[in-house]
Amino acid sequence: MSMITIEKIQELTEKYHGEVAGIRKELHRFPELALQEYRTSEYIQTYLQKLGIPFTSGYAITGILAVIEGNKPDIKTLALRADMDALPIKELTGLDYQSEHPGIMHACGHDAHMAMLLGAARILKEVSAELEGRVLLIFQPSEEKLPGGALRMIEEGALSQFPPDIVIAQHVMPELPSGTAGFCPGKYMASTDELYISIKGTGGHAAMPDQITDSVLIAAQLLVSLQQLISRMAPPGIPSVLSFGRIEADGACNIIPSEVKLFGTFRTLDENWRYQAHEKIKKLCEGVVTAMGAACELEIQPGYPAVDNDSALTAAAMDLAAQYLGHGQAKAIQSQMTAEDFAYFGRLAPSLLFRLGIAGKEGLHSKPLHSPFFSIDEEALKTGVGLLSWFALSLLGKD
Repeated sequence: MSMITIEKIQELTEKYHGEVAGIRKELHRFPELALQEYRTSEYIQTYLQKLGIPFTSGYAITGILAVIEGNKPDIKTLALRADMDALPIKELTGLDYQSEHPGIMHACGHDAHMAMLLGAARILKEVSAELEGRVLLIFQPSEEKLPGGALRMIEEGALSQFPPDIVIAQHVMPELPSGTAGFCPGKYMASTDELYISIKGTGGHAAMPDQITDSVLIAAQLLVSLQQLISRMAPPGIPSVLSFGRIEADGACNIIPSEVKLFGTFRTLDENWRYQAHEKIKKLCEGVVTAMGAACELEIQPGYPAVDNDSALTAAAMDLAAQYLGHGQAKAIQSQMTAEDFAYFGRLAPSLLFRLGIAGKEGLHSKPLHSPFFSIDEEALKTGVGLLSWFALSLLGKD
């Protein structure tokens, strides 16, 4: 096991905190959408070159894989992953480093994820003689948009030369205070599938419903029926969510449109039930819409699988976090129905996605993810850099 102490890691995180905070601000100012992270990728590559860390790039267009070799690199390989893309949100924080790309914002903390991984890279490179193995740094594009960048990086061979034995990622969490981290073993985040439904009939005058097909009413009935499917047919012990966030009915007060479109998402923590639900949704859509005199077209676009945190790895990391952060600062958290394509890395090796607290004092920096007001407490960057470094040094030295 590494002889590097917690105190040494904390000393180094303090030493490089200003630099890491500056990296995060620079990345925040110039956010880029999924698979368009060209400037972001160039910035990361320049920094890795500065540190003398070898890397390859171009995976999933903008993705990067960097490698830090320890004293016995072939004994064990641990991968650390950060996502790169921003969201199509207009920032309203008013920060002096607010987004300079109109309508695009790092509202999910990916700027912080990248900055903290680069901070950990700096530390791990500096103490690489103490690394009993190899550390991979994965900078992954397109986490926010299906089909995601993780699977594409894997399929393009990013990890084929050095298959990881462990894969770890962190994600900021506004609900947790700075200086803490959250852990959940087993199924932690849901699978996510997108639903596109088109109801087609014969539109016409709203005053003559007997002469047309009321596609709006059919859509309303279908929405209610689909919610009943989840509440009455889903196994009670399996969390499931079906939500529709967009309806297009291009009519008017006195015009019933010929077509109504519904856009939704289905999420669950169980892969078997996931695909059973797909079939039930298909049958229900066809049955309800046909019975009411219209035609139905349904596309279900499968998305990310559920994130499954390896129980033994999670327990080990939680113990290490408690050592590093202090008693009570490593917290047990509940599973949630958000989704992450980090799940694909979990199919390669034991994996862990943990949460980093970012809420400052007096409730500052606690706006939810994907909010135009989202920001982080910069003190949390020290915690994230330190934990990534400590996990790498400690877990590479363990069986």
